[in-house]
Amino acid sequence: MSPSRSGPSWRCIEGCGACCRLDPGQRPEALEALSPEQRERYLALVGSDGWCIHYDSGGRRCRIYEERPDFCRVANLISLFGSTDREPADADALAIHCCLQHIRSEYGGRSREMKRFLRALRQQS
Repeated sequence: MSPSRSGPSWRCIEGCGACCRLDPGQRPEALEALSPEQRERYLALVGSDGWCIHYDSGGRRCRIYEERPDFCRVANLISLFGSTDREPADADALAIHCCLQHIRSEYGGRSREMKRFLRALRQQS
């Protein structure tokens, strides 16, 4: 964590994929934040099991990571759910909050994924 920041920077943990659970019933706030075109693309990505059709559940990774939609990019969360004139720390705080929520929802608050995510955040201190 740099001295000018008030909190940790967001970090993705490999092998999680909690954010790839796109089930609209579990992510209504995501649909509301998207433009009509983005919403159409989002819904087209939802598989019958609620997971993204590009999520490799065996390897727990995105098969189109480099070409993934803009709404799948953490750097864009603040523009979707907040304001673009916010500080970088606000974007990190929002991303961390979203990850905590998704990991808890998919794997549980005491899961291995949650422990790994929290450890990754603490290692910045």
